[in-house]
Amino acid sequence: MPAADLPRLVVLLSGRGSNFKAIHEAVGAGRLDARIAGVVSDRAQAAGLALAEAAGIDTACLERSRFASREEFEDSLTTTIAGFAPDYIVLAGFMRVLGTPFVERHLGRMINIHPSLLPRHRGLRTHQRVLDAGEREHGASVHFVTPTLDAGPVLSRVTIEVGADDTAETLADRLLPLEHELYPATLALLLNHRVELRNECIHIDDKPLDRPLELGRDLDAGGRLHWRGDGG
Repeated sequence: MPAADLPRLVVLLSGRGSNFKAIHEAVGAGRLDARIAGVVSDRAQAAGLALAEAAGIDTACLERSRFASREEFEDSLTTTIAGFAPDYIVLAGFMRVLGTPFVERHLGRMINIHPSLLPRHRGLRTHQRVLDAGEREHGASVHFVTPTLDAGPVLSRVTIEVGADDTAETLADRLLPLEHELYPATLALLLNHRVELRNECIHIDDKPLDRPLELGRDLDAGGRLHWRGDGG
């Protein structure tokens, strides 16, 4: 398919951009038939922004301090995103809590990856909170963004066991490579199937999703489904 006809993604990030890099590599390897139309950051020094520029991807930087209010910032963010005409907005370490009007404007087209097995441990410091709670399982979740922080319906996830000797740092180090598999696979699913958010319930090809898809069990690295017993 010509690049101009591929589904378009815009990635929002604030930091190192490791999930953006994984998505970009999946596109380059042919595992994700999409085009990253743009990368937007709220921090001029974000390493992910430099990665995108080096890859020849269009970028934009909207530093929050330049705007008098969150509303003005989000209005400018909306205009910037619209300029890239994306099919999906991909939050990849974007460290801004987005307001309800912005989220509702993009409802069903904006996804996020979060380092916990949602709905457990919304917000920050998830690795340490798993340890503090004495949990034996940890993971990452890809969810649709809704107005309540990290509370949107979960589309997919990946899990790891928590070892007796794990620290917050070792959990983060072991989970991150799996995040890098989960996010491109989930994006491939979104682009290869009809995935809809209906009243905070996810439907895939008109079938309601009653539990998150598990990477490696229900969903493979290419975004193919195996949850119906028929290979997707």
